[in-house]
Parts: sequence; structure tokens; C-alpha cells
Amino acid sequence: MKIAAVAALGSLALAGCGSKPSSGSSGSSGSAGASGSSSTSSSAASGGASGAAAGAKLKACMVLDTGGVDDRSFNQSSWAGMQAANKTNPNISIKYVPSNSSSDYIPNLTKLAGQNCDPVIAVGGLMESAVKSTAAKYPKTHFAEIDDASQGSNDYGIQFNTAQAAFLAGYAAAGMTKSGTVGTWGGLPISPVTIYMDGFTEGVTYYNTQKHKSVKVLGWNEKTQKGTFSSSFTDQGKGKSITQQMESQGADIVFPVAGGAGLGAGAAAQASNGKLNLIWVDTDGCESAAQYCKYILTSATKNLSQGVQTYLKQASDGTFPTGNYIGTLKNNGVGLAPFHQFASKVPGALKSELAQVKTEIMSGKIKITSPNQPKS
Repeated sequence: MKIAAVAALGSLALAGCGSKPSSGSSGSSGSAGASGSSSTSSSAASGGASGAAAGAKLKACMVLDTGGVDDRSFNQSSWAGMQAANKTNPNISIKYVPSNSSSDYIPNLTKLAGQNCDPVIAVGGLMESAVKSTAAKYPKTHFAEIDDASQGSNDYGIQFNTAQAAFLAGYAAAGMTKSGTVGTWGGLPISPVTIYMDGFTEGVTYYNTQKHKSVKVLGWNEKTQKGTFSSSFTDQGKGKSITQQMESQGADIVFPVAGGAGLGAGAAAQASNGKLNLIWVDTDGCESAAQYCKYILTSATKNLSQGVQTYLKQASDGTFPTGNYIGTLKNNGVGLAPFHQFASKVPGALKSELAQVKTEIMSGKIKITSPNQPKS
């Protein structure tokens, strides 16, 4: 499901965009290549804390979720972190394998572990049970999973409190809507998706409280955890129809949390003759979905690339990290992207309010209550 800067927002901007791999790179290594690289020393015990000797080669491999490496979302950004790590340190060879469906998760993880990949990084919380079972079978191999908590001593969790970024996005949507109605919908009802929907709804609610307004949110009820879903991260047709339905109900800003399916929302905005705009998710939509930039107010981002790159750097320096990493506004793991083509349309007062809201979230003065927030 990637991220110049507006002066008044300053540090709200967060770069996390991945680039498409060159043609023919699917399933292959980055510039260093997987071939010829050695796996991490077998002295890395099953406790997961001991890593390769500093400067040793790592054979880092990634299992993508469905949607492909160029999904303009979480797969692409995660792979970009691998590419960045390889570029910085050629001793880190990289490789990925795609997943066409959930039935590919365990075979892909098993194949890479059996090829002496170490670490093996899984993209997406949907691989939770697959990672847990595979990590148990390969206790000397280090695993990491994006959007899920650590499940064992050789499994590292790379998580993001995207409710914080989405709170800012919801506040911005409430401040910019002309109809008084905004909407959000997701790909699947899983925590990495619904955490965004929670934060967005809370941001709108906070705006209403502060401004004595009554902006309405379609598509999500945080209290019941029920809402609208496309049941896919790839079905652009479903994404377009859901977004158009929300438009017909009065929404003039929609927040799709659905990876590549969100491109359907872009098509809906394009067809609306200027009546509908979007807020993107995970990455800066004006970079990852540039063809729809003119309709994208901003993006609630998570710096997947940074999370992956940091993990690989620590591993290559000699110690695989254990436990969990949680990206937040404070450590630039999540953020709000620039307004790009909307920069001159967003009132200066709203920009200042967003900067203040960000500060108050980081300080704890504003408390986000989403039940889907990761726990350290």
C-alpha cells in the first residue's frame, strides 16, 4: 500500500518512496546480486541476538505479499529498503520472491531459509502464522516481519504506529472538506489497515471538537471496528466503485487504505471532474501514484524503507536486533507528506494547526486511542 516540503509544516514531510526495479530483476538480487554471497555464519544461535561478524556478508532475502514488487505501496517501499541497504553496503546481497496468494507464504519462506538466506524478511502482517511456523523450523535463521510483532527469539517485528500519521491526515481532511463529509475504506480488516482508519477517524473527531464542527466520516466505525473493505489489495475496479459510492454519499475527500487497489480511488477522483480528492497511504502518493498527484491532498506515510534498511545495517554491523521496532512521529517512522499541488490551497492556519497537533501527539498531550496500535 510510498512519500518539496511545505515550509509551514517542516518536519511533517517523510520520504519513504521506493523505486521500481529495473526490468528483469523480479526474484533476483539488487546491484550486488544474491549469487556469490554467503549466508550469515551458523554461529548465529537460535536466540537471535548474535549476528554476523561486523563487515561479514549477509544474504538478505525478502518474501513479498501479493501485488508485486511495483505495487506502489508496501511491497515496493520494503524492497526499496533492501536496495538502499545494498547500495550502502555491497556486502549485503539482496533477493526477493513474489507471492501470488497466501498459499505461497510458507513455501516462499521455507525456500529462502533453505537457500541459506539470513535474514529472511516477510512483508505484511498477513504472514504472521507463516513466519511463526517457519521461524520455529529454522531456529538458526533470523526472520523479520513488517507490520507484525516479534513472535520469537529469531523473529524481529518491524511495526509502525500509523494511527499517528492518519490522525494528522484526518485533521487535514476535516479542515479541507467542502461538503462536510469524508470517507475511508480498506483492503482487508486487519490491524495494519484498520489502524490507519482509526487514526483518520480520530483526527476528524478531534477537529470537530476543536472547531465545533460536525464533519462526517463514511466507511469506518472505530468503536465497533466495522467498515467498508474491498477484500483485496489489488482490485482497482472494486477500489473505484467503493470510492464512487462514497462520492455519491457526499464525500469529497477519501482515504483508501488498500495498496494497489487504492489506484482505483485515483481513477474515481479523475472521473469526478474535480469534485473528489484523496489522501494516500503508506507512501507519498505524488511519488508512487504520480498520475493522480493533482487529486492527492497529502499522504499518511510509514517509512518502510527506513525500517528495513536500519534492520539490515544493524545485522551487518554484527548483531541482529531482537524484539520490536516501532516507527512513530518522533523517530520519523511515520509522518504526513507534503501537500504538493495543494500547497497554495491549504490555509496557513491549517498548516500551523497540523504542526501543533503533531507536536502534541509526540508529547502525549493528544492521546490516540486506536486499539490497533502496536505495543512495544
